[in-house]
Amino acid sequence: MFPKVLIANRGEIALRVLRACRELGIRTAVVYSTADADSAAVRLADEAVRIGPSASRRSYLNAAAIVEAARKVGAQAVHPGYGFLSEDADFAEICADNGLTFVGPPPHVMSVLADKSAARALMSRAGLPLAPGAVQPTPTAADAAAVAAEVGYPVIIKAAAGGGGRGMTVVHAPAELPRAYARTRAAAQAAFGDDRVYVERYLTDARHVEVQLLCDSHGNGVHLGTRDCSVQRRHQKLVEEAPAPGLSPATLDSIARIALHGALDVGFTGVGTVEFLVDAEERFHFLEINCRIQVEHPVTEMITGIDLVHEQFHVAAGTPLRWRQQDIRLTGVAIECRVNVEDPDSGFAPTPGRLDRFVPPGGPFTRVDTHGHAGYLVGPYYDSLLAKVAVWAPDRDLALSRLERALGEFDISGPGVSTTIPFVRRVLDDADFRKGRHSTGLVDRLIAAPIPAHPRRKR
Repeated sequence: MFPKVLIANRGEIALRVLRACRELGIRTAVVYSTADADSAAVRLADEAVRIGPSASRRSYLNAAAIVEAARKVGAQAVHPGYGFLSEDADFAEICADNGLTFVGPPPHVMSVLADKSAARALMSRAGLPLAPGAVQPTPTAADAAAVAAEVGYPVIIKAAAGGGGRGMTVVHAPAELPRAYARTRAAAQAAFGDDRVYVERYLTDARHVEVQLLCDSHGNGVHLGTRDCSVQRRHQKLVEEAPAPGLSPATLDSIARIALHGALDVGFTGVGTVEFLVDAEERFHFLEINCRIQVEHPVTEMITGIDLVHEQFHVAAGTPLRWRQQDIRLTGVAIECRVNVEDPDSGFAPTPGRLDRFVPPGGPFTRVDTHGHAGYLVGPYYDSLLAKVAVWAPDRDLALSRLERALGEFDISGPGVSTTIPFVRRVLDDADFRKGRHSTGLVDRLIAAPIPAHPRRKR
């Protein structure tokens, strides 16, 4: 195992990785920006290195500064968390060139999977089903129109280098396509430095289901079941649960098996996720492979009892996989919601500010991953995720009740600060959601509907 690891991230994921290191006897160093000088991760780490000002591009996206910090503290490995440089193949290669182990897949694997259109081609050759559409990028608006005419509207235009819910535009009619195509290419260039896009059929009322994988560098791999991530705003997730509800055991087994086959076929190593869209007939279509730990990983940990960050370090150190597929047991149901500092009534706009009160919930089988505390200043510089509340129960009805109870206990307040908690509670009340029949259209439907009155609720 590594004597010392540099954690190249911030917020709750930096704390999550730091705690795993502490449990494994690994010394820790964290990098931080000026805005995060008083963060919990900085306080708890063995060492901390300031790498730049608040702006991400000059701190958490500054590969040279991060590598220099790792060399300065004598780290042997770099854990990138999620977001920022976690799926940047160039950064992984820079780490390798400087004698540092990047905790993630090899750079060449990450490079090809980061290109969404290339990943579609690879998965298609591996036998995974794709949504109808272009396998290669569509270089012109005319090419995009031709693909759309072939597969039928609505279609979705996606950035080939996209991720994190960015770089996607849904088009419902031919007249909308030229402007949408130009707008998506411009957004892709601005966000990813790559304006290539591709077009595929947009599946309405589909489910977003993903499979958690764990693979080593010796050709071994296991899947850890499914998660449903259909509750999304702007293609970014709000509520996740494991296993995915409302699907037959045969479908869940098929999705998990083919996801593992596809990942092993391309030489994937580490902890990763294969994402699918599932239609009303339970036909599933490959979306992408994520080469990092996911925000929603706690729900998988809760139904399997496997610490995914521990496993990341074991795989990165070259240890053969400690699990066989027959060892994996999925027990009960886990549901997680993200608590973002946002105003759902204003298009989920961020509401930064200082927290006067921050009292997270407790109780049995309740897990809260957070970097927040009373007096914490939520700044405008980074993602608005403040906390994740995850619960486990032996069945889904009790898990829903337990999450509702936990959210009712969460006390967050500060001048101008709003959170997504009230909106998540609307999700939990929705009849389709409670029956496990919801789709990716749920959030838009709730936004368009009147807000129900709940006299019994404080928040």
